[in-house]
Amino acid sequence: MFMMGAMPMMATNTVTVVYNGSEASVTVDDDIASYITVNSGTSSHVDITSAAEDVEIIYSLSGSSDDGEFCLNGKYKCEIDLNGLELTNPAGPALNIQNGKRIDVSAKKNTVNTLTDGKNDDFNGCIHCTGHLEFKGKGELNVIGNAKHAIYSKEYVEIKNLTLNITKAKKDGIHCKEYFLMESGTVTISNVGDDGIQCELAGETSTGELVGHEDEDSGNVYQLDGTLTIENYGGKPIKADGTISYLGGTQNFETAGLSVITTPDPNSNAPVYDLSGRRVTEPAHGVYIQNGKKVVIK
Repeated sequence: MFMMGAMPMMATNTVTVVYNGSEASVTVDDDIASYITVNSGTSSHVDITSAAEDVEIIYSLSGSSDDGEFCLNGKYKCEIDLNGLELTNPAGPALNIQNGKRIDVSAKKNTVNTLTDGKNDDFNGCIHCTGHLEFKGKGELNVIGNAKHAIYSKEYVEIKNLTLNITKAKKDGIHCKEYFLMESGTVTISNVGDDGIQCELAGETSTGELVGHEDEDSGNVYQLDGTLTIENYGGKPIKADGTISYLGGTQNFETAGLSVITTPDPNSNAPVYDLSGRRVTEPAHGVYIQNGKKVVIK
């Protein structure tokens, strides 16, 4: 086993990083030692390169540093487990993920994790990712963005289960491309200089909503469930190149003036119209107008 610092045995396919002030110990499981290069020695500014192309590696991060970071270079999907991590990078992102694939960020159960970045001109977020981010877990993640956005993804962002608190961002709380999907959990975004959530198109032409969102580039924002709170923002609570769909959950922010799609009111006798203004008596799946608002029927 390749080892920097004395660490207990961990699960297969796991890289374990424990921060302790200006140092960090890194343990690489035997099964994946041939894929992993640790470029940073015992420095708290951990820099790892993964050559894995068909093995999903877990990076388990814990401990504390007020001058550190986690930088990952790779070309295959992976999982980053936050196991009680308090990490501040005074000069850049706390998590710098240079990987264009799916990155699962999991706040593990019963843990509180806090990430803080510092002012810089080279990166776009305290969590900066060139791929797509899927946040999950039953723990808590706090993000403080002093430079630009709190969370930046070059592709889509999905959120499930976890408690996510963005307590500050110089620009947007969450800035992503392709689409944003909140399945469940509790997300609170406050004290941001621009938009709470902004979702842009990655390309020039929208694909529109796709089944399962596979290869979707719509600029859409979806909330299926959970509680989304956005307050003290300088721009809009949500800004999207596509449409904004609240199909469930709770929205604790001003929704007036947003291009919003909701589900039809089952207790309303108001007529339903298609997008061309024609009345529809038996609407099929699609987007319609009811009571002057867009509604979606699935």
